[in-house]
Amino acid sequence: MARSIWTGAISFGLVTVPVKLYSAVNRKTVRFHQLSGKSHNRIAQKRVDAQNDKEVPFEEIVKGFEVAPDRYVVVEPAELDALQPEKTKTIDIEDFVELAQIDPIFYDHPYYLAPGAGGAKPYRLLLEAMRETEKVAIARVVIRSKEQLVAIRSMDGVLEMATMLFADEILPSDRLEELAEVRGAKTSKRELDIAKQLVASLAGDFDPDKYRDSYREEVLQLIERKAHGEEIAVAPAAEEVRAPAPDLMSALKASLDAVRAQDADVAADGAPNGAPSKPKPRAKKPAAKKPATKKPAAKKTRARAAAKG
Repeated sequence: MARSIWTGAISFGLVTVPVKLYSAVNRKTVRFHQLSGKSHNRIAQKRVDAQNDKEVPFEEIVKGFEVAPDRYVVVEPAELDALQPEKTKTIDIEDFVELAQIDPIFYDHPYYLAPGAGGAKPYRLLLEAMRETEKVAIARVVIRSKEQLVAIRSMDGVLEMATMLFADEILPSDRLEELAEVRGAKTSKRELDIAKQLVASLAGDFDPDKYRDSYREEVLQLIERKAHGEEIAVAPAAEEVRAPAPDLMSALKASLDAVRAQDADVAADGAPNGAPSKPKPRAKKPAAKKPATKKPAAKKTRARAAAKG
């Protein structure tokens, strides 16, 4: 059973909606430990003085902000505590806005909001009001002693909440010098028409299950094979030979013809007309294998534990 990471209430005018907060993601990153290449023992991280290499006890470590090279302002914990936001238990809605007005670059971490004790009816009321008005709530909440700007929206019968970055945390795109050349580039109507046809031919409904983290899956398969005593010989990477880049119009036409040919192959195989074609799997060059040694195999559970880190 999922455990909530925060409990409180949404402040909606004079209406209070008791809620519980749950993380909406489970990161699947493969994490490795650092080991000695000779003994395979874990590497310990120690806090040492950069000047004399002596280890510093945790209780002697203070926080410092660098204001100039090798010059720091030391800040005491009590000074920081005095500046922390008030630890309230409310999500204070400040505005309702159109979803299209929020650039996805502002989103940080997604959560689910579930109704707390006695909150089913006001929760349903807010859920339906936001769904029918197609508005997103912008609010503030203090989580783990940090004030967060959040966006709340109604989606598939649940209130979804995402923490957001503040405006001064977003780097402006005009700092990219390469964009000046883009603004000066000219395209023809014919090029634009073919590009739009290419976009339309690849258009379809978003299916999140279609996309897989193939690299992570292959890393876990590699670990599993090595845990069973199999030695892996990595074949040298073949040198990539790039064909001369065609002109833009030729590249657009070739891309469009390739998509149409793939759609025709799918239709010939019995797929319904208009069904989005699936990309063909990428051919992989099998790695050369060495004969398995007679070393005792590591336990499967250890490999999985190391992968989860």
